[in-house]
Amino acid sequence: MPGSHGQSHSPETQCVDLARRRMMCCALASVGVIGAIAVTGNDPASAAAEVSEVAIESFSPAGQSQGVSALPKIVRTEAQWRQQLSGVSCDVTRRAGTEQAFTGALWNQHADGLYYCICCQTALFDSRTKFESGTGWPSFWQPISKHNVLENSDNSLGMRRTAVSCRRCDAHLGHVFDDGPKPTGLRYCMNSAALNFSARA
Repeated sequence: MPGSHGQSHSPETQCVDLARRRMMCCALASVGVIGAIAVTGNDPASAAAEVSEVAIESFSPAGQSQGVSALPKIVRTEAQWRQQLSGVSCDVTRRAGTEQAFTGALWNQHADGLYYCICCQTALFDSRTKFESGTGWPSFWQPISKHNVLENSDNSLGMRRTAVSCRRCDAHLGHVFDDGPKPTGLRYCMNSAALNFSARA
């Protein structure tokens, strides 16, 4: 029996009170989240995708270094990459694919100039380090700058290789091997579909 001062409640009343308290807590939590978003000026998705910076060395059209600077890392959705790139370039750069040998536009390119990332136009290779490897892929004995590429272990397809990617946008470029010519002894075996060529100014 309830007391004269309402100290005790029926089970039904207790359930209603509990439900009200839970609703209040949820409401307060929502207000807190909204307040945090209002303070940062961002929605939850953009706050989670905060863009970092990377050190990239820039080059003039003549191939002269313009120095190293911090640039925002380029991050896009798969749909955005598909809209920007051809099918083969998207497969190579965003899914670590490999174009068929002797089919790329640049494997037999001998003009003087620079090679840029097809995704973000970061300078990657100079034609002065390009050599004929006989493999059917553009080959270089060094990148234009170590700042502009990343090298990571690749154990796919049952092989141990070193994958090469663009530091600014993470585009897969190809692989590097230790059977190249002097002075480095390296062979950066790249995909034409990952590169743009521009004649030296």
